[in-house]
This record gives sequence, C-alpha cells and structure tokens, in this order.
Amino acid sequence: MTTTSKSTRTSTLAVVKFANETGADAMREEMGRLQKQELIKLDDAAVVVRRANGKVKVKQATSLVGAGAMGGAFWGMLIGLLFFAPWLGLALGAGAGALSGKFADVGIDDEFIKKVGNSIQPGQSALFVLVREATTEKVLDALKPFGGEVIYTNLSTEDEARLKDAFGAEEAN
Repeated sequence: MTTTSKSTRTSTLAVVKFANETGADAMREEMGRLQKQELIKLDDAAVVVRRANGKVKVKQATSLVGAGAMGGAFWGMLIGLLFFAPWLGLALGAGAGALSGKFADVGIDDEFIKKVGNSIQPGQSALFVLVREATTEKVLDALKPFGGEVIYTNLSTEDEARLKDAFGAEEAN
C-alpha cells in the first residue's frame, strides 16, 4: 500500500489469509473504521471463508465500498476460479471477456489463481481488498494485531516485503 493522491493510480490487490474462519471478517471491520477515519480508501473488498466441510462462502464488503468498483460479478468469477468452480462467477451474469480484462487491470494472472486457491484450506478465511490509497504506516499499525499471512499482492517487491514484515509473515520461496 502506498500513499498517493493521484486519481489515475490503479488499485493494489492484496489477499491476507487467516488460520481461522473469523480473522478476515475482523480485519474487514477494522478497515471500515480506518476508512471512516480517511486513513485508507478501498475500491472493493470481499471476505472468503472456506468452511471445515470445504464449502466456500463469499461476502462482498458492500458496507465499506458501496456498490464496489468491481462488483459481485468480479468477485464471483475470481473466487470461482480460485476454488475450481468457474460456473459460480458465470452464474452471477459476468462475461468472461470483460472479467479477464478486469483481472489483468489489477495484476491477476494464472500464478495468482493457483497460489491463492491452494493456500486457503478448510477452516480458514481470507480478506481480498483493492486499495486505492492508504496512509501506510498508520494502517499497518492498526492492522498488525489481526495477524494474518499476506499471500498475494501486486505491489512492488519492496512494498510487498514491507507489508509482509508488518504482519510478521515469512517469505515463502
């Protein structure tokens, strides 16, 4: 996450995984408080919970971002691809061509799909966020107590390392 005021800046996609089913919701709520304090501007957010039985539940954070820049179709198709159910996204009425363009706009590629889909196990949750702007130090300080493991960002290598450091995540090679 970077501090910027440029309106042409694209959003940063980040995925933070939690070892339980409630961690992503808790961090999402804190991000809502941070957004009210104008310390972060989110374009969109979604919580994914993989239940102990393997079923996936997706909650778009409309309370944080209104209708969301990407909308339910984007999250539906993305989450569907992650968990090998591409029909989920299509059932929400999204066209594959339009979505592939949106995926490319935020830096999502096949490696992302494979890495994130394999990382979130039954009994875990993840927070997917598209961050437009943030007062980085204050946001990281506020989110650090929630823990979590950063499993993907499309930040620069240096900024991603800073984010992982803030959450105490080990680099995985």
